[in-house]
Amino acid sequence: MFVWFVSTLRIESDLKIFLHRYLVIFLIFFPSFSYGGNCPILCGVAPGFKQIDPHTLLSPANLIKDFPSINKNGSVNVVIEIPAGRTDKWETRKSDGALTWNIKKGKPRVVKYIGYPGNYGMIPQTMLPKELGGDGDALDAIVLGPTLERGSVIKARLIGVLKLLDNGEQDDKLIAVNPDSPFTNIMSIKELDKKFNGITDILETWFINYKGLGEIQSKGFGDTKDAKFILHKANSYFLNRNKN
Repeated sequence: MFVWFVSTLRIESDLKIFLHRYLVIFLIFFPSFSYGGNCPILCGVAPGFKQIDPHTLLSPANLIKDFPSINKNGSVNVVIEIPAGRTDKWETRKSDGALTWNIKKGKPRVVKYIGYPGNYGMIPQTMLPKELGGDGDALDAIVLGPTLERGSVIKARLIGVLKLLDNGEQDDKLIAVNPDSPFTNIMSIKELDKKFNGITDILETWFINYKGLGEIQSKGFGDTKDAKFILHKANSYFLNRNKN
């Protein structure tokens, strides 16, 4: 009887060790089980989006048409396509305002560089053709502050513009700040340089290098007035083009 009792204790002990080990393994891999391989797409996405294929997120609203570019308080709306720190290149589709993973040479595009130094996206209800200094798409913007969810629409404060040439074509990036961040009191590029030394250097260095040497050239930063001029020009063009 004693031998049986000791044997039983050993079996139970071994079973506990077995179960404990497999419980740890299960907990480690549980996120993969629960998301079923969709986590790289669905994690970090704003609520309400529906994944209709591996490269497309359908928004409950048209991200291009259903939001104004400028709010009544003077802030700008920015649709976040690429959260800060990410390298997967998503963009807003013109036809329906959905988010799509850019395809290049048959593969989803991933930037071969360190992640974006801010939350990158576009300003709705804007468009500039090449003859007016754009690329035919909505204005690009980068929002400084904590990482935001893909697809979120942030009310940001415009503080300037980074003037770039991409293979000789104008490709400006509007610079904005998230008011709910350490940049809440920043009103201009000059103030950004004064209070947060080095950030404009980081932005300029990143954009002129992420595509490779010689692909992009910088013409420096413009101030808030320059940025607002570009914004109003692009908004007016969009509204005139889309009159009913």
